[in-house]
Amino acid sequence: MITRLPTTETLPDSVCAAAAAPAPYLVLAIECARPAAGSVRYSLAGIDEVRIGRGDDRRAWRRDGILAIEVPDGSMSAEHVRLVRAGAVWSLQDAGSKNGTHVNGVRAVRQPLCDKDVIEAAQTFLVLRVGPGDAEPGDLALGVDADDLATLDPRLAAALATIDRIAHADVPLLILGETGTGKEIVARAAHDRSKRRGPCIAVNCGAIAPTLVESELFGYRRGAFSGATEDRLGLVRAADGGSLFLDEIAELAPASQAALLRVIQEREVVPVGGTVPVKVDLRIVSATCQDVAALVALGRFRRDLHARIAGFTLALPALRDRRDDLGLLIARFVARRADRAPIKLDRLAIRALFQHDWPENIRELDQLVTAALALGDGAIGLAQVSQALGARPSATTASPRSHDLRALEPQGIDREALSALFEAHRGNVSRVASALSTSRSQVRRLASRLGLAREQFRK
Repeated sequence: MITRLPTTETLPDSVCAAAAAPAPYLVLAIECARPAAGSVRYSLAGIDEVRIGRGDDRRAWRRDGILAIEVPDGSMSAEHVRLVRAGAVWSLQDAGSKNGTHVNGVRAVRQPLCDKDVIEAAQTFLVLRVGPGDAEPGDLALGVDADDLATLDPRLAAALATIDRIAHADVPLLILGETGTGKEIVARAAHDRSKRRGPCIAVNCGAIAPTLVESELFGYRRGAFSGATEDRLGLVRAADGGSLFLDEIAELAPASQAALLRVIQEREVVPVGGTVPVKVDLRIVSATCQDVAALVALGRFRRDLHARIAGFTLALPALRDRRDDLGLLIARFVARRADRAPIKLDRLAIRALFQHDWPENIRELDQLVTAALALGDGAIGLAQVSQALGARPSATTASPRSHDLRALEPQGIDREALSALFEAHRGNVSRVASALSTSRSQVRRLASRLGLAREQFRK
């Protein structure tokens, strides 16, 4: 336990008052043994030193420029690691801990820290953010049952807060972001926060054949074409009184773009085969993973339609840029998918998740946790994560700044990590080498140095 400082101020697991000056912050992202405990953001405003160590419960206090954080991590030493500020630069100092400290997967005793560095103190993961914004974010605790839009990133939180402010207006909303970043979640949140009582109808514009777009969106009259044996309402009219979410709107063909523009401008729709416009009252929410402005410049997307759908534009960051929230998202998906509790998360598995690039973003993380839980038996280890990721090179214990194993020796890959990889790949040297983005000979040399015989892992 960290020696308690006199005249302390206990920090509750809730939003605390923000200081006036800009400051970095530290995120306690996840405890492997207690993922359901959620994540906490600690402001580093006015802090010169952070002390992290084992305690009976998760708690923190401040005094005279020192922030002390206690975590009920049985593998953590009573005084495990310190983060010390000198000017604008933070550095890490291991306090002689029994199980060591890692930074971005590499064993560390004393070293400078950078923005987004992931710190492992025993079985607890923390993320340091240095100069992330223009305002002091304050302290914040989020549990696994937090709102889907809840985030520890103050800049993203500020952007998402605009959803509440514009929800009651009929301003069209354009959501930008890579696939899997949660665009539909934001769209439905905007609808749920509005006064509209109609449905929120979601349409994937890229999944509808170009020849069927207008009949699907605008409906049709009986006899409009072969097979049209009855009138069909169409998705636009189905959303009357509510919201129409047009996902991947940039996939619409020019003719469909023109027809959609009329709906937005005139608030009416003409069914295919019809001649009489039908009035509609709906809000348009659009989303795309493409650069719409570039498409407009290339003449592939109508400038006037872009102007109509972009009443307010919100850009969602990729998961690789949301390290603040990764621990919380992992814990949330574990809590939602687990059919029994508690679920233990292995340190090496969590390390691999923090170092993965997440090209498919939050959707990929959700699917991976589901697969890993199915493969595991009350725990998620490196073997399950490696299998779920398909042993892709990015799913490794290597440093994200270098996929070269040689850059991590001698302390970067320890015996436990290599043993877990051999177990995951059943002693197959080629697959382990691929997972580490290195050569088979390098893996053999490392295994020999660490006293591992790959034959013992073959099944």
